[in-house]
Amino acid sequence: MVNIDSTPEFVSTVYEKMETNIEVVRKVLNRPLNLIDKVLFSHLDDPYSANALRGEDYIQLRPDRVVLQDVLGQTGMLQFMQTLKDKVSVPTTIHCDHLIQARIDGDSDLNDSVVENVEVYDFLKTASARYGVGFWGPGAGIIHQVNLENYAFPGALMIGTDSHTPNCGGLGACAVGVGGADAVEVMAGLPWDLLTPKHIGVKLTGELNGWTAPKDVILYLAGILTVSGGTNSIIEYFGPGVNSISCTGKATITNMGAELGATTSIFPYDHRMAKYLVATERSQLAKIADRYAHLLTPDQEVNNDPDSFYDLVVEINLNELEPHLVGPHSPDRARPISKMASELLGNDEFVDDISAALIGSCTNSSYEDMSRAADIANQAVSHGLKSAVPFMVTPGSEQVRATIERDGQIDSLKNLDATVLANACGPCIGQWKRSQKASEVPNTIVTSYNRNFARRNDGQPNTMNFIGSPEIVTALAIAGSLSFNPMKDSLIGENGESFIFDPPSIAPEVPEDGFDKGRSFYQAPPENNDGLEISIAEDSERLQVLKPWPKWDGKDLVEMPILLKARGKTTTDSISPAGPWLRYRGHLDKFSDNMFMGAVNAFTGETGKGMNVLTGDKDLAFSKIARSYKANSIRWVVIGDENYGEGSSREHAALSPRLLGAGAVIVRSFARIHETNLKKQGLLALTFSNPLDYDLIQETDRISILNLNNISPGSDLKCLVVHSDGSSVEINLNHTYVADQLEWFRAGSALNLFHK
Repeated sequence: MVNIDSTPEFVSTVYEKMETNIEVVRKVLNRPLNLIDKVLFSHLDDPYSANALRGEDYIQLRPDRVVLQDVLGQTGMLQFMQTLKDKVSVPTTIHCDHLIQARIDGDSDLNDSVVENVEVYDFLKTASARYGVGFWGPGAGIIHQVNLENYAFPGALMIGTDSHTPNCGGLGACAVGVGGADAVEVMAGLPWDLLTPKHIGVKLTGELNGWTAPKDVILYLAGILTVSGGTNSIIEYFGPGVNSISCTGKATITNMGAELGATTSIFPYDHRMAKYLVATERSQLAKIADRYAHLLTPDQEVNNDPDSFYDLVVEINLNELEPHLVGPHSPDRARPISKMASELLGNDEFVDDISAALIGSCTNSSYEDMSRAADIANQAVSHGLKSAVPFMVTPGSEQVRATIERDGQIDSLKNLDATVLANACGPCIGQWKRSQKASEVPNTIVTSYNRNFARRNDGQPNTMNFIGSPEIVTALAIAGSLSFNPMKDSLIGENGESFIFDPPSIAPEVPEDGFDKGRSFYQAPPENNDGLEISIAEDSERLQVLKPWPKWDGKDLVEMPILLKARGKTTTDSISPAGPWLRYRGHLDKFSDNMFMGAVNAFTGETGKGMNVLTGDKDLAFSKIARSYKANSIRWVVIGDENYGEGSSREHAALSPRLLGAGAVIVRSFARIHETNLKKQGLLALTFSNPLDYDLIQETDRISILNLNNISPGSDLKCLVVHSDGSSVEINLNHTYVADQLEWFRAGSALNLFHK
């Protein structure tokens, strides 16, 4: 049985291997090493391959841990069953956090979820026991927070089936969000393929002060780098300002690195991380990390001359940083809060009145966060005020919830009329049963969450989400106005006198009396799993046993109709929406009825609908059109814009097109995880050699991708575009497949290689 816990013995073994491999890496590279070099390359399957070119070569890595959330955990375990392995090869855990819908309050919503999702939870519990996986049941908390509290450690390489896995970079881990197939292969004992990332260095100077919080670091950086500026890059923070930020504050920053498209983000080991390890009852790990600190920080030469060791360097003076708000509909639409009021003037797009405010989640529910938000709440209550709008609090874990209940932060927020939700993702991922009336007209919400794409929180296009720190969001909830600047604007108290908020008090990073673990929701796998059966009913509407995809037939893809030409931002939320569809994530066929519901049709401007070119019928759901093509044995193609597949690691955004007959996805550019997911499922993920060729594609065109038998790493592909009038144009397409990945395509999927 694989040991699941990050024990002192396990961590010591990881560091010993890192030490050995880094000696090799130093000889290969013959230069000083930054932190990315040390952590990433020390986990190479072959450390002599450390000279791989950034952004060009793929490397093979050996992660220390795999983590799965419950939605993609269903798909992950269903795919793992296809490998025919008896147990996982690396420490693996499943976390039930996505299926709990926010309706009334934490206890009520949790009880409802246990009843409504019993079939899924039973499957995950039995599959975990069968294959040697740790199971964190509903109520335990959000995957990223639970892993920060229990498993992450400085220098670890972790992969997880959620794009915000980089949260653990706040504890010095190289934690990467991946697709389910990536995770499954590592669980089955194979190395993990990664395009060698570029290195972005962010130098922090000064110290945070007043209203400014760690959240503002990443919101400001998002405004600089944009949602695609971190693509195929790892962001490494360094400089004297690093030591001024708490471990959980660092985790907030690395969590949201996903909004920049970054592979992951990481901080060097320091006393703040050691303090958190001690507070979470891992003092032995802190002592071990202290001994190996030279592996967990960049070489001094890197700090002295960062421009020589990073592909891009950004400097942020924390002394001068202002609180920020980003949004709506994109996390890089950033401005300091002092500019918000002026931006609202004459802006018909924005709504000043706030309809709801939400704080917490995996990103901002730490003890420090909740203490600062509670301070603002106490100030308001002392003046006789409560929240002017519905105000919701999401603890990131049972440990966080129990501790802030014990120490009074929850009471302070409840005195403001806050509703405490379950320890789960809830409204952050669309699991919010919000009244239709509240969202049927354009409206503004403010959150301390990490993602704010259209329809993300309540499924409604009219809702505009602006993201800020928990303390800023709490102040805005009290004022009820987006234009309110708590740093200088006044409010009228119950006694009729005006007052201005004091900046939130400096809060403790960890509780003085230690964390209260609260209720236990964890199930360890049994020592003996012989005879254990996995729970899947034959007539289930929630779960579907997966079958291998058919292998490539060796022929070119010819005369494919265009199912969709997507315009503008096409996220995985657009391709494979969540919300009410989450209940079907384990049943691929049922779930696929939502395919491309949120994608904008470039030909009509409509969302989620297109034309069946076989019949001429218009305004049909894309999934319905795809099923029609599939019934007629016709492969189809998707055309996409820039950064196609941005957002979550959602495996289904590749699985559904594969199920319903896609042959290829051709775009101007891909988001990292989605491109890999498409490749893993045996689909052709291609880009226009000339991005302007996107404009040539017409609704009734037929697309042929030629000479596939000769596809090879670095080669172009010829694409013949035939218009309805019989005219045609030949264009070039690029790809990033290496030799091993081309075998995935030929075999029909990466997992099919287990069946050779």
